[in-house]
Amino acid sequence: MEKLPQISESELEVMKILWDLGQATSSQIIDRLTKTSEWKPKTIQTLISRLVAKQAIQPENTGGKAFLYIPLVDEDTYKAYASKSFLQKVFDGSLNLMVASFIREQKMTQEEIKSLKKLLDEEV
Repeated sequence: MEKLPQISESELEVMKILWDLGQATSSQIIDRLTKTSEWKPKTIQTLISRLVAKQAIQPENTGGKAFLYIPLVDEDTYKAYASKSFLQKVFDGSLNLMVASFIREQKMTQEEIKSLKKLLDEEV
C-alpha cells in the first residue's frame, strides 16, 4: 500500500470538504468550517497550508488572488489506509479482535447484525 501523508483529525475536516466538493477555494472551505466548528478563519488557513506542505492537496492559481485547492489524496484510498493503520495500531492487525470488540462494546440492532452476517456471507 502506498505511503500517504499523515493527516490530523483537524486536517481531515478540510479534506472531507474537498472530497465532497471536488475542489474549493479557501473562502469556501472557511465558510463551511466556521458553520460546523469553533475555528477561526486563520486556523483553517493554517490547516490548508499544512495540507499543501504535506502534498495532500494542491493549490491551483485561478488567475486572481484566490487559489483553488484540489485533493491529491483519494478519499477511498485514504479510508483504506487509515482503517489498516488503525487496525494495526489498536488491534495488532487482528480483524477478529476488532470486530469482537466492536460487537461487545456497541449495542448492535438485529438489523445491523443481519447486515453484518450478510456481508460476511458475501465475502466468503
